Amino acid sequence: MTKSALTKPLFWLIFILGVFLDQVTKLWAIRSLSKGQTIHLIGDFLALRLIRNPGAAFSLGEETTWIFTVISVVVIIALVTAVRSMQHRIWWISISVLLAGAVGNLIDRLFQSPGFGRGHVIDMISYNGWFIGNIADIYIVLAVAAIALLLIRGIPSGNPAISAVTGSPSETTTETDTRD
Repeated sequence: MTKSALTKPLFWLIFILGVFLDQVTKLWAIRSLSKGQTIHLIGDFLALRLIRNPGAAFSLGEETTWIFTVISVVVIIALVTAVRSMQHRIWWISISVLLAGAVGNLIDRLFQSPGFGRGHVIDMISYNGWFIGNIADIYIVLAVAAIALLLIRGIPSGNPAISAVTGSPSETTTETDTRD
């Protein structure tokens, strides 16, 4: 029997460092950036600008913050459940990064103003004025891209439920990587 990804130190190291980095950058933004201030890093293409986002991506659903909190908790529980049986290292690393992003933004929804479960997510990275995000958002995008690539390439996760949905084999002896 192979150990669960949740017992692997690398899984937790990635997750803890990811959440820590996200929260430290948000704390820095709150303390260092004043409302309306923009610091241009690469012209208009990349800048720092503090906003408090009550909605989801692109500030969608601003009046339903509590729904995003509930959805975040459900997604986090589903990811933790799924990763328990993942055997392929790149799969559980991707899930660890995705969890770091989801938990980073959930912390904001739970503990930022205006109140528990309705908190606004701290965003500070402006991409050419198109949207403003944070480190947790970067983790989520990178993890989803990695998972999409794994699915496209047919790399099995080792999780029977994911394999049933994607049609990929749940176990292979040549592609399974159980090292820490």
